Amino acid sequence: MTEASVAVHADADLLAQAVAARLVVRLLDAQAARGEASVVLTGGRIAAAVHRAVTALPAAAAVDWSRVDVWWGDERFLPTGDPERNETQARAALLDALPLDPARIHPMPAADAGVEPEEAAARYAAELARAARSGTAELPHFDVLMLGVGEDGHIASVFPEHPVQHESRPVSAVRDSPKPPPIRTTLTLPAINTAEEVWLVASGAGKAEAVGMALAGAEPAQIPAAGVRGTSRTLWLLDRAAATSIHPR
Repeated sequence: MTEASVAVHADADLLAQAVAARLVVRLLDAQAARGEASVVLTGGRIAAAVHRAVTALPAAAAVDWSRVDVWWGDERFLPTGDPERNETQARAALLDALPLDPARIHPMPAADAGVEPEEAAARYAAELARAARSGTAELPHFDVLMLGVGEDGHIASVFPEHPVQHESRPVSAVRDSPKPPPIRTTLTLPAINTAEEVWLVASGAGKAEAVGMALAGAEPAQIPAAGVRGTSRTLWLLDRAAATSIHPR
């Protein structure tokens, strides 16, 4: 596991632009090394701003988008096309504007798929396993996995003191989420921590306390963001407001 590094930007707009530029470069580097790339998307306001910023970057045209796999870290268990689904937001802000291979876009099952959330989680785990390099691996290679950070320190749909924190399977259903909607599906902490790079993106003063506690070494049970690490890099990407509670170690 890697030590975390922090980059602070003046405001949310500059943060979104910086994250978008980093993402394009990361995908280009991955394709130069492996011929393909993979990204795990998150949801929320800052994620939507990042997605829009990617489409505005001239350098994005250098990425071979047909060889990019797109996954999600979590999803609200709502019908296909519901505006609150992370997939819906990502398609509107980013995916529909790019020449992606539809077979390489991997949304989590929706509530109208005719299955319970536990089966939806199992189906996504099976899809991940099919994309893995090895027949014995549960997960494919993730070049970069992006996470938002909640005001309570949650990441993906892993919430403080929630039973999903103890889940060992790569994907889990979440019931009784403290944040609506109450039913979700999510990658678990063990799955998240297989990513080569994990980026935690946070904007606004409301996130400052959770960010400060996570970087100070809080217990992941209380602040799940404290429990994530990329295998080669862990990067906190913040605006100035979200960084106000960070203290030197």
